Amino acid sequence: MKSSASESKDKSLSPEAEFSEKLTFRDYLIASEQKANKPLPTWRLIAPLLVQAGLIMAVPVQALYTDVAGKTVILQAVPVNPNNVQQGNSLELDYNISRTATLRRLPGWETLLSKGRGSGRRLPNGTNVYVILQEQFSSGRGVPRAWRPIRVTSSRPTSLRANQVALKGVYEDGFVNYGLEKYYIPENQRQQINNDIRQTRRIRRGQQSPIVVKAKVDPQGNAVPISMWVRDRNYRF
Repeated sequence: MKSSASESKDKSLSPEAEFSEKLTFRDYLIASEQKANKPLPTWRLIAPLLVQAGLIMAVPVQALYTDVAGKTVILQAVPVNPNNVQQGNSLELDYNISRTATLRRLPGWETLLSKGRGSGRRLPNGTNVYVILQEQFSSGRGVPRAWRPIRVTSSRPTSLRANQVALKGVYEDGFVNYGLEKYYIPENQRQQINNDIRQTRRIRRGQQSPIVVKAKVDPQGNAVPISMWVRDRNYRF
């Protein structure tokens, strides 16, 4: 009877349950060790490297695309701190279109505010801002004239005139940043740029700052810097 009951029990077990009853702890340790020592497939080693390489290359590829496909614009700028060239190897610039005092006078600003959810009369941080710039007539000699901002919008315009461009910025803490605010300055140019910038501080209030930046803006509104004029001297980035 006992043998018959055992046979009946064995027949009622599934193949998985029967296998687990026969598997010893030693068998489990041997299998685990074999799995740990098994080499990883080649694709699992290469895939993370490819992802890292893609992330590293993304920035220069974007900059190259903007440089090739972008439209040249001229932006009015002033230095944030005229002394920072001596203090380090970079230069920070502020633009007239970075300040909300300038942008709020343009058509579209009130609409931009109404779409945001910030407190009071301020945009929430992270808001995308597209500034439409229009080319100003220039004689082609000397320092070019900065393009004039004519309106702002929260979405990228689909059609613009040939002499217009949409520059994309992001609002943060009272200013709109365009990714054109900080530049590396080669050591051999540092002193000359510093001297030129110090000369600009003597300009009377109300006069246009003689610092303009030449940049390329691609169809998506992204910009890369090309060169900068300080007074009548041009420096390439």
